[in-house]
This record gives sequence, structure tokens and C-alpha cells, in this order.
Amino acid sequence: MTDATDHGASRRWAALAVLLVGAFLPPLDFFIVNVALPSIRAGLKAGPGAVQLVVSAYATAYAVLLITGGRLGDIYGRRRVFVFGMIGFALSSALSGVAWSPSVLIVGRVLQGLTAAVMAPQSLASIQAIFPDDEKPRALAFYAATFGIASAAGLLLGGALIAASPFGLGWRAIFLVNLPVVAVTIPAALVLLEETRADDPERPDIVGAVLVAAALFALVLPLIEGRDRGWPLWSWVLLGTSIPFMLTFAWYERRVDARGGDPLVVPTVLATPGIKRGLATALLFYALAVFWLMFSVYEQAGRRRTPLQAGLDILPAAFGFIVGPLAGGWLAKRLGRWTSATGMVIQALGLLGTGAAILVERPHLLIVPLFAIGLGQGIALPALTRSIVSRVEAKWSGLAAGLVTSMFQIGGALAVAAIGGLFYALGGGGNRPSLARAYAIGVAAIALCLIVAAILSVRLGESNPNAKGRAA
Repeated sequence: MTDATDHGASRRWAALAVLLVGAFLPPLDFFIVNVALPSIRAGLKAGPGAVQLVVSAYATAYAVLLITGGRLGDIYGRRRVFVFGMIGFALSSALSGVAWSPSVLIVGRVLQGLTAAVMAPQSLASIQAIFPDDEKPRALAFYAATFGIASAAGLLLGGALIAASPFGLGWRAIFLVNLPVVAVTIPAALVLLEETRADDPERPDIVGAVLVAAALFALVLPLIEGRDRGWPLWSWVLLGTSIPFMLTFAWYERRVDARGGDPLVVPTVLATPGIKRGLATALLFYALAVFWLMFSVYEQAGRRRTPLQAGLDILPAAFGFIVGPLAGGWLAKRLGRWTSATGMVIQALGLLGTGAAILVERPHLLIVPLFAIGLGQGIALPALTRSIVSRVEAKWSGLAAGLVTSMFQIGGALAVAAIGGLFYALGGGGNRPSLARAYAIGVAAIALCLIVAAILSVRLGESNPNAKGRAA
């Protein structure tokens, strides 16, 4: 009996390594491109608008399909959808890597975003489904570490690949590097992953999927593209249409549910106590996304660091991402529902610390606050994710994972639009002193978002119908 139990546990942890690849690749491919944009622009003779779309097309497509991607796993099986998404991600990465024009690269990036949105939610949903309650906190801690490390690794790996240019590939290597990773992961997924799905899988809600995709597209694209293009009329019109699209989606889902159908977003899931507060917390929590942009700009424009040097400078944060989840389990036993709030406060202090170090021009002082940023995220993310996803029934794990990840993406887009716009307006594109001031104000704004998120997160642990008394 013990041997069988040990074998089952070993298989789960081996499967986790596979699932973490699916969690790692989507954020990696967002951040890795940022440092390669100058090389892409020169190599494809692309204009500024096309270069911006290389980033925003991926981010928009990813955000638009996340909720639908999560539900596909609930319906058709999370292993099957995970593998399907990973195959699509590999093919679209190959297309991006061999792109012969800016238009082809943009198409490749759209397909990368869509397939990443099919693949990514299955990681979190599968962790929720296959791990018992006593192992779940540790598994989610590894998930959180992977999420954070991918952000830092994208900047470092992008700079390293551009500098090394293996086989003379130049910027193309940042896309083609995905192929050997996927080639190893797919067979491992077929062998190690247990197939899980809802007990009573429903038909896909095509109309609901189209409506929510339209609403998210109308919201996210203007937020990503509007500032860089000077907020043209189309961006405001599109933003305005996101509200009626979302209202129509909510009305349609209630109607489908009332007549006994299978809505994409089940109204009873959103009615779960605390779920809306949790999603609002996730939205504010991922304001940290704009930090990587501002830090990279300061490093390369202010300090004249190369992309590789800028990536190396962020390593203390990556180390914090590793340590944070390992400490998170110990803290959760002592802090309970205050765990995620504690992590967010540590993040906020780290952000303010980087602002102070940059204002006084003491870059060597960045090591400790950067580590604090990674440490705080590593503590907060698994606790926050667990407190949201554990509220819903297991059969809705894919939907919950899609909702949470979608809130992260929308929160990041909002932060880039609002805080990133503030950063550039205050001198983010100017000389070193103005860059330092703009950076300090920008990180203070992110810290404020995290403090508000910390306050909201404390209340998430008050009532959790599915947690059975476990600390949130």
C-alpha cells in the first residue's frame, strides 16, 4: 500500500514538472520579445507600428482566449487540451521564427497567443485536480515560482540569445528555442499526465466564447496600443464597445443557464462567496507587470546597459522567486489568511526600495529590494491563487484558472496603459535624471496597487466554502 502511495506521489510530482513547462512558456514568450525588438525591427525592416504589434498581438490574443481555454479543458479533458495547445504553440513559434516579413511575424504572434491561452490554464486546473489537499500548497508554490522566474528569465534569455546568436539565427532564436522544449514535453505529458475533466462535461458555449472574446479584445487592445499611438479615436471607440459586449455576454450567460444550457462562465461560479473580491485582488496584484518594462527601460536607456546586462541585473528578483514559494508554506502555517497580504507588502517595500536606490544613483543597492520583489511575489501568488481557485467546485477548476489568469493579463494591460503612460509622461523617455524620477513615481503607483490588493486579500480567508478550514 505504501509503495503504491509513494508511486502515485512520485508520478504526480513528475507530472507537475510537465505542467510547469506549460505555465512557464507563455510569460517567457511575452518578456523575451521585449529585449529583441530592436533586432527584429532591423532584421525585418519593420516600422514602429509593426514592432509594437509583435508584442501587443500576442498579449491581446492571449488575454482574449484564456477563459475559453480554461473551459475547453473542463469539457474535453485537461491533458488532451494541454497537449493540443502545446502543439499549436510549437507550430506558431516555428512560424514566428522563420517569418520573412513583419506581417507573417505578427500572424505567428497572434497564433502563439491563442495557443498559449489554450495551454496555460490547464496547468493550474490540473494542479487543482490531481493533487490532494495536503500536497496542493507546495505544488502551487512551485507554480508561483515558475510564473515569476519566467518573467525574469525572459529578459535574461532574450538578451543572451541575441548576444550569442546560435547558428547565426539572431532574433529568430528567441522563438525557435521553444521547439526542443516542446519536443521533450509533449511525450512526457502523454506518459505522465492524468486525464481530468468535469464529471459531467458540457457542450462548448460558442456564442458565449465569441462574446467574451469580443469584450476582452475591445478592452485589452486599446489599453496596450492606445498610449503608444497617442490615444486615437478608434481606441476610445473600441474601449466604449467593451462595456455593451460585456453586458451582452452577462445577459446571454444568465439566459443560457436559466434554460438549463451550458454557459461558458457559470453564473453560480461567479456567485461563490468571495470569488469577485478574489478576481479584483488578482487584477490589482498583477500591476507588477509594468515594473519589468520600466526597469528594462531605465537599465538600457538610463544606465546604457546591454540587453544581456539588464537581464543579469534582474537575477536577484529571480532568486527571490525561488525562495519565496519555499518560505510561503512555512509562513502560511503561521500567518493563515495574512500570507498573501504579507507577500504583497514585501513586494511593495521592494519596489519603493528600487525607486530610492535609483533616485540616489546607487545601483549596487538594488540587489536587496529586487530580491524582495521576487520574494514577495513568490509568497503572495500561490496563497492568492489557492484562495481563489479552491472556492469553486473541482469540476470548474479550468474555468477558475482561466478567470484568474485572465485577470492577471487584464491587470497587466491596465497597469502598462495607466502606470506606463504616467512613467513616459513624467520623463520615461528622457535623460537619466528624468528617467529616475519617472521610475520612482511609477513604482510608487505599483506599490499602492499592491497595498490595496493586500487589504482585499485578507478578507478572502474569512469564508471559503470549499477550503474546510485550511488557511487561505
